[in-house]
Amino acid sequence: MIILGISALYHDASACISVNGKLKACAQEERFTRVKNDASFPINSIQYCLSEAGIKLGEVDAVVFYDKPFLKFERILEVFLSTVPYGLLSFIINMPIWIKEKMFFKKLLKDKLKQIGDINWGRTKLLFSEHHLSHASSSYFPSQYKDAAILTIDGVGEWTTTSVAHGKAEDIKVIEEINFPHSVGLLYSSFTFFLGFKVNSGEYKLMGLAPYGYVDSKETKKFIQIIKSELIDIKSDGSYQLHHKNFQFISGTRMCNPKKWEKLFGLSKRNESDTLNQSHCNLALAIQKVTEEVVIGLAKRAKEVTGSRNLCLSGGVALNCVANGVLQKLGLFDNIFVQPASGDAGGSLGAVLAVSNIYFKQKIEFENLVFLGPQFSNEEIEKDLKFFRAVFKKVSNIEEVVAKEINNQKVIGWFQGRMEFGPRALGNRSILGDPTNKEMQQKINLKIKYREGFRPFAPSVLKEDSSRVFELENDSPFMLFVCPLKDEFKGSRKETGVDSQLAAKNCVFPAITHVDNSARVQTVEKTFNPRYHKLLEEVRKLNGYGMVINTSFNVRGEPIVLSPMDAYSCFMDTDMDILAVGDYLLYKEDQPKWGHKRRFKND
Repeated sequence: MIILGISALYHDASACISVNGKLKACAQEERFTRVKNDASFPINSIQYCLSEAGIKLGEVDAVVFYDKPFLKFERILEVFLSTVPYGLLSFIINMPIWIKEKMFFKKLLKDKLKQIGDINWGRTKLLFSEHHLSHASSSYFPSQYKDAAILTIDGVGEWTTTSVAHGKAEDIKVIEEINFPHSVGLLYSSFTFFLGFKVNSGEYKLMGLAPYGYVDSKETKKFIQIIKSELIDIKSDGSYQLHHKNFQFISGTRMCNPKKWEKLFGLSKRNESDTLNQSHCNLALAIQKVTEEVVIGLAKRAKEVTGSRNLCLSGGVALNCVANGVLQKLGLFDNIFVQPASGDAGGSLGAVLAVSNIYFKQKIEFENLVFLGPQFSNEEIEKDLKFFRAVFKKVSNIEEVVAKEINNQKVIGWFQGRMEFGPRALGNRSILGDPTNKEMQQKINLKIKYREGFRPFAPSVLKEDSSRVFELENDSPFMLFVCPLKDEFKGSRKETGVDSQLAAKNCVFPAITHVDNSARVQTVEKTFNPRYHKLLEEVRKLNGYGMVINTSFNVRGEPIVLSPMDAYSCFMDTDMDILAVGDYLLYKEDQPKWGHKRRFKND
């Protein structure tokens, strides 16, 4: 049984393939096209998946799309009819696209696949999984739990924005749902918009800005009270409702009415280029705290209606690792599993898992859940590097050499093995540095990533060392939980404002710790990533801690690098010192003059 899963045409398009019960490959289209959050039909990703599996398109037994376009069209049409005339502009913009393409989606899908190969549709099944079932399947089946509460929270699928389901054995039963337009995901994205970040990609920035706020300040408390009285009504049973009058995503083309929100909060809508002040930080913290309250309420409800001691999280809101950390610390569940590709990119994986496990009754086996993308042989690496006339040398002990260079305060581009699936670089497409260097956060942010200086970096730490440094009781292999430093490593916090707080950081590991002494931790064990684990062991020999800065190998507005050519281009476009690609080392000072100058995009 060969199943091809597809997520496309909204954002973060991807493809996934399983062969005879084994997951073979998953990849996001953006990595191939180099267009951030690319929503286009994932032709490149599909071609890669077929190649990795060693099959032709005509051999596929089932093609499954990750949601049901007709139900989504039903929602859009019904919402328009209920908001006439206010939704007219949105209708005029969206209807031609729906009528031309998405109402005839089966034909569109088949026409796109024709560009790749021939399919006998008399033999190959064309299936559609509901959006939230795809999300739920993507977290439940890889968790390996035999019984679990499944909580899915995102912007919106067809109608559903939040769902509670119960996974038992090879089946998933939906118990409760919250439907559009009530959506905590869209609430959070509305604040992303109001604070000057881009919706569907800037939510990470909003989460990163929140710790610069002060939870005990009068302003933050006032903002929380306004959100809970004017924007969202949180019920005692964990459900919630939004107050629609203060939003525009229902009938307009923006998330909220800026003038209404400016009056509500006494704060002007921020433009992307505007300086961040303490009020912006406090408002970011306010919506983060409200989101955490909603997530905790929903989790309690999920436990109540399922009786399970395990929780599986998915959907875009499940990427809020601060909320995940708070939830884990509460101890409501014995185990929590968060799908590392929780957003729409993970929909292709979830669709494959739903169809295989539920429809075909075939269980999928996993060797790993993230290293599912392309990899390159030494011969392919050399070919790409020679294209640029790059100067490189092959070494047998690359982990040892790179560890010494990190200890010498060098910034390393680290490119190894199969590319990660999902938004996090987990040690195969990473930029690495020394976590003890106070200047390293600003250096990598401003001179290498070309992004805002306030944004934090995550640590990768040996699993066996994690409890020495962090208040972390469980493993965190996918970098999806935030936790505090142990008290002996924490710093004081006295300043206000973003720049002042950054300058005043004085903890032991300032480059990977946020201003509130927290960190988004990735724990690394040998079976998960042997070469990366070896590197961290070499780092520990030098400084006593098996830990490095780990941020994704890309620059602002661009996807994570896919190929050695992408890696070398990014290396030469930035102030990275060294590139470690496969068994090869490249030093910046040895490279020929670089004439390829790129314009970095906003993300």
